[in-house]
Amino acid sequence: MPETAVRVDPLLAFRFRVRLDDLTEAGFMDCTGLQMETEVHEYVEGGLNTNVHRLPTRTKHGSIALKRGIAGRDLWDWYDDVVSGFIRRRGGTIAVYDPAGQTVVTEWRFRRAFPCRWNGPDLSATQSNVAVESFELCHEGLSRSR
Repeated sequence: MPETAVRVDPLLAFRFRVRLDDLTEAGFMDCTGLQMETEVHEYVEGGLNTNVHRLPTRTKHGSIALKRGIAGRDLWDWYDDVVSGFIRRRGGTIAVYDPAGQTVVTEWRFRRAFPCRWNGPDLSATQSNVAVESFELCHEGLSRSR
């Protein structure tokens, strides 16, 4: 009798944690930009008219965008140092947890990151929204450890 397949459900995207080397841990409401793209060089070989050779070249990493309610100065001070010409690069991790929030099911590591963009909150006296700031981190590599 054949065995039934083991069901593997996709990961849920709302339980995650972002850590940056030596900075105080902060909660984030959004994390986007986990992406990589490999450029392709097309080589047309003389006498071969049936196809074009496509060769991989360098890989580019997207910026990681983080959003959070304004809670402290650590990220602001890090970006302010960049503006002042003092670049401190940090590594970090982005972990996704199981539905119970207990076990890390996958984790990405990025290296040599620095903040390259900051957006302040949209302020309005007619609403009671949380003041949200966003940061983009430029980095030099992304790997998946789990």
